[in-house]
Amino acid sequence: MPREIQTQVSPEVAYNQSFLNEHVAKLFNTSVDEIQKVVVLKRSIDARQKAIKFNLKADVYFVGEVFIPQSIGLPEYKNVSNSQEVIVVGAGPAGLFAALQLIESGLKPIVIERGKDIRGRRRDLKAINVDHIVNQDSNYCFGEGGAGTYSDGKLYTRSKKRGDVDRILRLLVAFGASEDILIEAHPHIGTNKLPNIIQDIREKIIEYGGQVLFETRVIDLIIKNNEIQGITTQSGDTIAANKVILATGHSARDIFELLDKKKIFIEVKPFALGVRAEHPQELIDKIQYSCDFRGEFLPPSPYSIVKQINGRGMYSFCMCPGGVIAPCATSPGEVVTNGWSPSKRDQGTANSGIVVELKLEDFKPFAKFGALAGLEFQKSIEQKAWHLAGQTQKVPAQRMVDFTQNKISIDIPKTSYVPGTTSVELGQVFPGFLTQIVREGFLEFGKSMRGYHTNEAILHAPESRTSSPVRIPRDNESLEHVQIKGLYPCGEGAGYAGGIISAAIDGEKCALKIAEVLKKQ
Repeated sequence: MPREIQTQVSPEVAYNQSFLNEHVAKLFNTSVDEIQKVVVLKRSIDARQKAIKFNLKADVYFVGEVFIPQSIGLPEYKNVSNSQEVIVVGAGPAGLFAALQLIESGLKPIVIERGKDIRGRRRDLKAINVDHIVNQDSNYCFGEGGAGTYSDGKLYTRSKKRGDVDRILRLLVAFGASEDILIEAHPHIGTNKLPNIIQDIREKIIEYGGQVLFETRVIDLIIKNNEIQGITTQSGDTIAANKVILATGHSARDIFELLDKKKIFIEVKPFALGVRAEHPQELIDKIQYSCDFRGEFLPPSPYSIVKQINGRGMYSFCMCPGGVIAPCATSPGEVVTNGWSPSKRDQGTANSGIVVELKLEDFKPFAKFGALAGLEFQKSIEQKAWHLAGQTQKVPAQRMVDFTQNKISIDIPKTSYVPGTTSVELGQVFPGFLTQIVREGFLEFGKSMRGYHTNEAILHAPESRTSSPVRIPRDNESLEHVQIKGLYPCGEGAGYAGGIISAAIDGEKCALKIAEVLKKQ
């Protein structure tokens, strides 16, 4: 039997197997020759002291003890070509993992995705970055893999109570992700590696009898006597099924509008909104690691910060060390920002959404839109940013200190945001109450992270797609919509997830619930 240890080591030891073996041998007061294998189970960084350490949890195998390498594989899927069909709307993490779970449960998923496959999406991403052309069905948010495909692949979640996080991570490893995601405290795949994993998932769905239909947008739900009967696509085709998983993501505004138009119950939901701040990564490293030079064994430093400002939470969101800022509009006439990092996190800048919690009362000017009030509030900010930036995909930008002092920045240096920037006083983008909170918040951030509040930091506005502005209510037990039988609102778009892992877990939950219901019939 292995012996489990918990220990602190230097960065050099944490990432060097020989050094780690020597460290463990000293812990047990034995020769390094007696150490057969040290298997790291969990690894996290502790940067609270000047001498940075890594916390390790590991199993130690001595010579003579049986060591069986961990085997990570896919479930035993069976062909479901002739099985009962379930429609899955959306090929993001919720939809894809729902489809895999349906196959595992013996059901045939028909995955319907408005956007293009991985390869087709790349051309449209180039168009928005270079030519400022937004394809409403294929962009950073819509297409194979959903928003996560090209926005980082961060896998950290606090949603441990929602389901089996390790199962999702193991499935990702089986599809090609590094086994490091099983041990890192904040696992991350990287935008450069995630597309291949997504393609492999799609190919597996098809291999075992499922269908994946790209460039197929749902324009209507077929409902009879408050029971789902199928869907209608933009080409006029109908696909029949009495079970539909709605996993469209929180940027699919046309789906929210469709539900509202059909008087299918939805409700307004608060979200968070703000800016995306970009610092030199070297500066963040100095602040977080208290060092002049990070060194090869330390990863580019992230940061996480939360403050209460005037009774509202203001916090960092989707922080991307060694990453870039991307244009994430989903319709012409709007500007939206997001961030991502490649697997090595080796870019020269660090960026993070810095957002403020909104309240239902903030949407009162849009009350006439009912359940879509938050969505219309969100839309108004994005459209204002587009006009202020010259009606292009350039982004309104301002140096951080200039923003807190209400001064136009004389110059904006080149940032990682490829379409470019326009110098704007960002108070013009946001309502007055939000502007004031963000200004005060950055001053408070600077007190907690000395050097953070600097004109080297460039603010890009807006960061507005943090979570869904609408909730599609479902029954807690059956997971069906509270009004429409057979309709399963799922993932971020329905208001039940926040990130790749929690969305994947929710997709599996909906698929399992459908399998359970059908088994009883």
